[in-house]
Amino acid sequence: MSAADIKTKRDEPAFYDCLDSTLDYCWRLFQAGVTDRQCAFHMPTLATVRPDGTPSIRTVVLRSVDPDRRQLRFHTDIRSSKVGEITEQPRVAVHFYDAKSKVQLRIDGTASLHHDDAAAAKAWRGTRPLSRQCYRVEQNPGTAIADPTEAFAPSDWQDDEAGRSNFAAVTISFDALEWLYLSAHGHRRAQFTWHDGDMRATWLVP
Repeated sequence: MSAADIKTKRDEPAFYDCLDSTLDYCWRLFQAGVTDRQCAFHMPTLATVRPDGTPSIRTVVLRSVDPDRRQLRFHTDIRSSKVGEITEQPRVAVHFYDAKSKVQLRIDGTASLHHDDAAAAKAWRGTRPLSRQCYRVEQNPGTAIADPTEAFAPSDWQDDEAGRSNFAAVTISFDALEWLYLSAHGHRRAQFTWHDGDMRATWLVP
């Protein structure tokens, strides 16, 4: 390795060769995904399992993260197919990728639905009026329609509860996190798992 190569490698982020720094960086990315709509982590991909056993994936919007509980939250329509899939099989996976930072995160966890409870009510209060419009549509998500304008809901900006009955919050408690960082000086891959309150961190072959 040349002196130039060594100098360039030293310019790699602090997490490059440190598992603790890697995990801290993961949490910062999650937090940025919640607060920054331009962040690539704002819209991860959620994978569930259909009743016939085939995989189903879609993009969701990251709404909150709780590092202490290792929980992420997104919102959905209670009538959507993903709700039935989660009810049948709550084990899910979530995929994040940021091309700019060259970081991929994958988590495995258990999803919990919140519809008519305090958690859902709190999440609903935190939504914007424009977001609530999505839940005021009369037809179920995925329903075939003759004209795309049929999917628009009547505007009712005065009624804060309009659409609330169709709104659900989904929390994912994860027990496994896998991280991948792409670098010209050598990729880095690590896995973090939690069991009975204990965490295990290890490097993996990229």
